[in-house]
Amino acid sequence: MDRIDELFPDYDEKGRGLIRKAYGIAESALAGQTRGNGKPFMEHPVNVAKIASDEIGLPAECVAAVFLHEAQRFRMDKDILSGSDFGKDVRTMVDGLNKISTIKPKDTRLEAENYKRLIVSYSRDPRVTVLKLADRLEVLRSLDIFPKTSRERKILETLMLYIPLAHQLGLYNMKSEMEDIYFRYAEPEQYRAITNKLKSTEKDRQELMTQFIEPLESKLSEEGIKYKLKIRTKTAYSIWRKMQKQKVPFEGVYDVFAIRFIIDCEPDREKEHALCWKVFSRVTEEYESDTGRLRDWISNPKPNGYESLHITVKNKDNVYLEVQIRTKRMDEVAENGLASHWSYKGIKHEATLDKWLTSVRHILEHPSEGSGSDYYEDDLPAPPEKEIFVFTPSGELRKLASGSTVLDFAFDIHSNLGIRCTGGKVNGKAVPIKEKLKTGDVVEIMSSKNQKPSADWLNFVVTSKARTKIKQKLSEAEFKKAAEGKELLERRLKNWKLEINDEDMAVLMKKMQYKNVNAFFAAIGDGTVDISEIKAYLDRKDGGKLASDETAKPAEETGKPTEKQPSAKKRQEASDDIMVIDARNVKSLDYKMAKCCNPVYGDDVFGFVSIRDGIKIHRMSCTNAARLMEKYPYRIQKVKWSETPSTSSFQVVLKIVAAHEASVVNEIFDTVNTFKASVRNFNVSDNGRNGTYDILLRISVPSNLELDKVISQIRARKNVIKVSRS
Repeated sequence: MDRIDELFPDYDEKGRGLIRKAYGIAESALAGQTRGNGKPFMEHPVNVAKIASDEIGLPAECVAAVFLHEAQRFRMDKDILSGSDFGKDVRTMVDGLNKISTIKPKDTRLEAENYKRLIVSYSRDPRVTVLKLADRLEVLRSLDIFPKTSRERKILETLMLYIPLAHQLGLYNMKSEMEDIYFRYAEPEQYRAITNKLKSTEKDRQELMTQFIEPLESKLSEEGIKYKLKIRTKTAYSIWRKMQKQKVPFEGVYDVFAIRFIIDCEPDREKEHALCWKVFSRVTEEYESDTGRLRDWISNPKPNGYESLHITVKNKDNVYLEVQIRTKRMDEVAENGLASHWSYKGIKHEATLDKWLTSVRHILEHPSEGSGSDYYEDDLPAPPEKEIFVFTPSGELRKLASGSTVLDFAFDIHSNLGIRCTGGKVNGKAVPIKEKLKTGDVVEIMSSKNQKPSADWLNFVVTSKARTKIKQKLSEAEFKKAAEGKELLERRLKNWKLEINDEDMAVLMKKMQYKNVNAFFAAIGDGTVDISEIKAYLDRKDGGKLASDETAKPAEETGKPTEKQPSAKKRQEASDDIMVIDARNVKSLDYKMAKCCNPVYGDDVFGFVSIRDGIKIHRMSCTNAARLMEKYPYRIQKVKWSETPSTSSFQVVLKIVAAHEASVVNEIFDTVNTFKASVRNFNVSDNGRNGTYDILLRISVPSNLELDKVISQIRARKNVIKVSRS
């Protein structure tokens, strides 16, 4: 048995022969090429081909097209199909894939609809689009081998282009996996919390399914209906989206899972429909149904070919369950799309398939007509709101805060380029430095060695790096001008044989409205303050008469506290307060909060029975949660908080990234003190590379509700870049 027989055993000898010939051409063309993980590049087309064959069910011609396309990419100077008889279908698919591979997102400025139109225009055979999605799924599964910038680019492309495309084609399995990979990288803590919740409640779902089918088994058996029962659990991403949309916790999403009947019968539509409705009748006889939530996609299939009966029922414990009823053929189409049946197993001109092909092309070519809310079953991922993605002229991807300008972009490239920036070109059009950018823009910076920053720049830049560097440059200029002003004043006072003390300086600064000595001297240096006014004041003072009763006292005499940096001295950490947790059969055990994740009253938690320390309480989003649940499921204990906390003190560590501003620590302290929270410990380190402060702040809070308020308000501070819970 050769490698092709091992990789693709489900095809007949003719199909494997076609694949074997294409594989040989690819193996020769890709010899010596490697991926980011050091493994042969051939790994990529093999994995894509396996997705196409095993997960989607495409025919051998499609698998051969994958290998030939990858071979052609590295040998564009030569027609690799010359002299080979692969047939018209294979040639058409290879040609389409080759053309799609030449499209770069920057060419269309990441405009999703334009990009999809290009893909469709190059896909005379609809399977080309499906193969492109299989290629992207393989890349996502291997995302860790790519550098960070490349990963961000691919995640963005997936969000804006490939997930909506997979949804429109009815490739729900592929769409769901792409969404979860995006979610894992975009919101890692939320992803961990939800996936761990799903693991911890898996046994409950199995019990519900067993209880559900028990009264139905004999009835369905008497009818002679053969079926398989399966639990379909919502993806972590779908659950998270529903939690956000409905503003409910995990437990508030009642359709976390559905019980699915997959009926085994011949692929005859009349028989299939009759059996589905029989199962429906038996289910609704046994359980109370919500007729308002009945979805009949058997009588009227979706344009992408989806067929199924959906009903929501209530069991004896008043738990709502979603039930899906479909046949084996319907399930295969629902999971992998109608593309898997095109020119496969003799099905070539089936009416439903032709309808699907027509609708796919129409939807993709007329997105405004075919993508209304009535078409979509679930919401598609929303583009990032707090970030934009723009490109350099060479195609390098840069991520900036929403609202960023050309000047922000210049500083992101390099500080010196930002300082000299005079404007830019956005998508080839000249624009001023304050022009706001949007995702997909290609930006070129224009500069001049004579350009100097002005205070006005701070009114329109939004990134912390730009603000920090501008302030730093303005401060340098002010210090230089202040040194000149101080020298000038000292020289004049010496000539006049006059002296000026701290009290005189305070009076003059207050009168002329300068907040610090540096700004006062700088104003003298650039001529804003006339030195003759200072002389006149000193002359009047020496004569015993002031023009007014203005006097200035040192700060310590005014009763106003001088600004001091909070002490960084570490305090002895208090031991964790132990909440009373309700748990069955383990009341003799002690409870302790796990140090790795510091749970706070109100957090989603679970208990882990340790050998020495009783039950350790962990957050569901704890980085150790998945490992504990997988390795020691028998030691996982369901727990819940008592009605009211027995203590008002839970400690939690916040990681804060802030702009390089002297006042930022005091601002954070002021924010914490606004709520029922107190600072227990903090540490500030200077991140010179990013021009930021990295702050570790340990605070004491009474509950996660109060903690959310603290985090929200700290995040709202203009000098704070990022806040996360450790």
